Amino acid sequence: MTQKYSYSSTGLRLLITVILNIIITVAEVIGGIISGSLSLISDALHNFSDAISVIISYIAINLKGKDNSYKHTFGYKRAEILAAVINSSVLVTISIYLFYEAILRFQNPEPIKGVLMTIVALIGLVANIIGTLLLKRDAATSMNIRSSYLHLLTDAISSVAVILGGLAIVFWNIYWIDPVLTILIAAYITRESFKILSDAIHVLMEGAPPDISIKKIQTAVEELEEVEDIHHVHLWTVGENDVHLEAHLNVPDMMISKSNVLGEKIDELLKRKFGINHITLQFECNQCKDVGLVVNGKH
Repeated sequence: MTQKYSYSSTGLRLLITVILNIIITVAEVIGGIISGSLSLISDALHNFSDAISVIISYIAINLKGKDNSYKHTFGYKRAEILAAVINSSVLVTISIYLFYEAILRFQNPEPIKGVLMTIVALIGLVANIIGTLLLKRDAATSMNIRSSYLHLLTDAISSVAVILGGLAIVFWNIYWIDPVLTILIAAYITRESFKILSDAIHVLMEGAPPDISIKKIQTAVEELEEVEDIHHVHLWTVGENDVHLEAHLNVPDMMISKSNVLGEKIDELLKRKFGINHITLQFECNQCKDVGLVVNGKH
């Protein structure tokens, strides 16, 4: 019940954010064409990508909430991770385009209407601040929402830069500031996007959560009196905050009822100490020849 409410409230905030970004995009494209400001148009393209980003995030959230099926036994938990990859990739692509346009503008500088550029950028800044505030809460717990939040945050920063550039043009006629701002905005977007892209790809590649040590898991489990060793450990993340572990557990010969009790004890230990919420253990008694291996990629 709490989860449904969370989806509903998040969806409403995402919808408001989409509307805000579409308004900003239209305003900045028109303002950029009239004023001749490349940085304003680049900000508009970034805002348009924000709108697409938020729409993708909303779709991903709804997919994640769907139940498991025979066709998708893990459900659609990775929809949000995939959305983060798409959003970040779009940002990197836009940044490359902005670099290209900025270089052309350096070679062929054009006069810019600084007053109009500043006013339109100010409107964009206000809207972006509202959008970041709407998504800030969910960005702390969702990589998907965090990628959309990053879109808006970088746009707010770029709007500030465009405003300052517009003022520099108005008071000192420094027209070269426009392509310089464009390059700085693109560089910042690229840097932040690669961070999210790296994290998301790590999850899609079945990478172990970076904050959980398999060696520490081995030590904690083998401290239990009934456990001789734990091996063939596989640790991965299906969706954000959904960590899975499977492993072979070497124990003395025991009844199934006793292994059930031991399994529950290990479940509780791993959930409490490492935040692993889906644990599959295979109990055995000196069956594996390579029991010394903690991780066996060939298994």
